[in-house]
Amino acid sequence: MALTESPMLGSHLSEPPSLLDAFCTQRGKRRHIPRRDAFIDPLLIATVFATGPQTHHHAGHALYSPDIAKYSPGNSTQHKPCPYVSRQAPRSSRLQNHETTQDEEPAPLTSRPHPAAPVLIPETLVHPFAEQSRAPTTVTVTCMARTRIPTVHGTVFLHLYHNNRDNKEHLAIVIDPAQLSNDGQYSAPPIRSHSLDSVWTESETAEERLIRGAYVGTLTHESRQPSQPPTNGIALAPHVPAPLVRIHSECFTGETIGSMRCDCGEQLDEAIRVISQPVPVASSRSIPGRGVIVYMRQEGRGIGLLSKIRAYNLQDLGHDTVSANLKLGYKADERGYELAVAILRDLGLGSEQGEGVRLLTNNPDKVAALEREGLRVVERVPMVPRSWRYRPIKENSQRLLGVTTVGGGVVGGEDLDKYLRTKVLRMGHMLPLHSPDHSLAN
Repeated sequence: MALTESPMLGSHLSEPPSLLDAFCTQRGKRRHIPRRDAFIDPLLIATVFATGPQTHHHAGHALYSPDIAKYSPGNSTQHKPCPYVSRQAPRSSRLQNHETTQDEEPAPLTSRPHPAAPVLIPETLVHPFAEQSRAPTTVTVTCMARTRIPTVHGTVFLHLYHNNRDNKEHLAIVIDPAQLSNDGQYSAPPIRSHSLDSVWTESETAEERLIRGAYVGTLTHESRQPSQPPTNGIALAPHVPAPLVRIHSECFTGETIGSMRCDCGEQLDEAIRVISQPVPVASSRSIPGRGVIVYMRQEGRGIGLLSKIRAYNLQDLGHDTVSANLKLGYKADERGYELAVAILRDLGLGSEQGEGVRLLTNNPDKVAALEREGLRVVERVPMVPRSWRYRPIKENSQRLLGVTTVGGGVVGGEDLDKYLRTKVLRMGHMLPLHSPDHSLAN
């Protein structure tokens, strides 16, 4: 395709088409073999004319501000250099002036003409892979919908979130029987989304609030009570333990098809079961279990399903889950927790003003990462894999009900053991290793 036919340059070329084609066309009889770099000529010319109007003699020439002090390493205020239109004369004039001014002293820098006005490059012409600086923005999350989900472990409330950082729909699974109360009597304050209960528009109707899940109590044909906008919150009684929280990353292979290369399906089922258990309080009483599982859409510890499948092939070649990630060019763990903390804060948890959390995890790095994001963790609660708690595993045992394909039973195998041992030995997870006689090591 001729350069002048490029749609990107159609509105920027002021040169005659024949001249531009001559720039990029092999000519003359003396050259029979094309230059090795001839194919990049159209790209160079395209880059030149994308910067703005040019002339025949100094197309694309640019210079930077001579005030070097502004960009010195010691200057705390860094400014982005601003390109200016070149004031360079045509080559023929420069050659003539060179003969007459060869013996003269150059003019001081301060006495030279000021550069022309900066060239504004259209945003649409910026290369798609060019790194562009963006001002950091505060993470904001909004609960778009909430609904009741019955499970074998009890009723949970599924919250779906949108955010201003990615296009993924992250989730929060809230286990909180107080939300089913129609009379407002709670043994502990309900865990509710502030963004969901807020007034979205002045004209919103009660039905619109009900449809998105902003209601209290049980939603039925007879009972339909929209929630009220959030207030300053309910003071937590000192004897009520902090809610139990799990940050769980999406795992299609472990949760949907029951892969035993990992324990993710088991962890999700076990987290819902553990959080649903009654919690003992003072005076030999107990209250219903309450807590949240933040379900983050970051498959394969943040590398995505495609790279995760490739990592599985590397594991079959002898790598473990850590070295396979490194072989593919990733870190051992690519996950981030800024959005997870924002979701918990929207639920009134983990901030200095809200309730602290008891974190259900074996991973000390996860605890440290969440605390760096400002989450107030008051306790770490361990999760021992079922296959390590019940050894030896009975063959053909009856399958127990659970919320994933793995269910509530105990599964085990060589791949799962290798994965669990790697998390302990390579990633520092706080778990006791098994000895050869299947007993837990101290």
